[in-house]
Amino acid sequence: MTLTYLDLADAPAPAWGGDDEWLECVRVRDETHDVRSFVLRPVEARSFRYRPGQFITLRLDIDGEPVSRSYTLCSTPTRPDTLTITVKRVPGGQVSNWLHDHVKPGTRLSATGPAGSFCFPPGPVKAPARGQLYLSGGSGITPLMSMSRAWADLGLDADVHFIHAARTPQDIAFADELKLLARSLPRWHATMVCEQRGSHPDYSGLLGRLSLPLLRSQVPDLLEREVWCCGPAPFMAAVRAMLAEAGFDMARYHEESFNFESLPVEIATEVEAASEQIAAADPAQRFAITLKSRGERFECGADETVLKAAQRAGVRWPFSCSNGVCGTCRTRKLAGEVEMKQGGGLRPREVAQGWFLPCCSKPLSDIEVER
Repeated sequence: MTLTYLDLADAPAPAWGGDDEWLECVRVRDETHDVRSFVLRPVEARSFRYRPGQFITLRLDIDGEPVSRSYTLCSTPTRPDTLTITVKRVPGGQVSNWLHDHVKPGTRLSATGPAGSFCFPPGPVKAPARGQLYLSGGSGITPLMSMSRAWADLGLDADVHFIHAARTPQDIAFADELKLLARSLPRWHATMVCEQRGSHPDYSGLLGRLSLPLLRSQVPDLLEREVWCCGPAPFMAAVRAMLAEAGFDMARYHEESFNFESLPVEIATEVEAASEQIAAADPAQRFAITLKSRGERFECGADETVLKAAQRAGVRWPFSCSNGVCGTCRTRKLAGEVEMKQGGGLRPREVAQGWFLPCCSKPLSDIEVER
């Protein structure tokens, strides 16, 4: 697709459907030594509509194996013609390394979405009712950058204090843009906290790890703000502990709850535990799951999800978030009933058409699926 200046004067492109559509990489940008941004544009003219902080799910073929992985959008819906994902190269990470090594301008990627509930504001963009506190660690900065870029583009008076934690100054993604945002938005403030100076001996910012005394010193009105947190699981656990100690109302706390690169290990642990529970369960509470297209069958306990039972049986099933948010594992149910507690991974019309998410569905009877 070749875009010309005349195209910009045409009527807006139709909305991107988000169901296995193709994106083309149009730009690759290094943010740090191991973090890279990929700017993506729809192959067919489409307009992206989403909320700041949502994610897309890439459907890739790596060495002949189908792999799905979700990445938060760091771009903003105020610029609807492109999407941007920012990916940290994870040692041993199958997808992050493949993206860094193979994706360049012209590469096409299949994707679904956007989806996800970690997004502010929870409706049409408008001025916040109270101040915001953004807390991020490492690559968890991406959804909060999407939110911050939206505030700047809309010219709103956003009362935001953004605190980002990194190992060293050279590990801070978007460092220059964070300074620009602080100059552009009068009540938007950014604070960097680095564990070490690294190769920047002249670094004069805060050193150490994020702590409650540091939070209180930087954000005196901490208890009056809405908190948005994203980062590695230990980082978010530490933040929750700090806020609890401070007496923060956790009803105003939001976090992005999945780390895709580490999920296989976590799922393996859960599957092992589920196997022990099911082995001791009442046989009457086990149901047959039939995969019609593959001619396979396995058993699933009433108290485990279909995905965990599939993993336990050695069935390879694509998944990403494992909590009903991304929609990667979706499949069509042909017969039987399940109890599904999803987090937005399926649209109501898809549920009505028989689609379900094995990662958050427990069987109520024997079921047959299209897969």
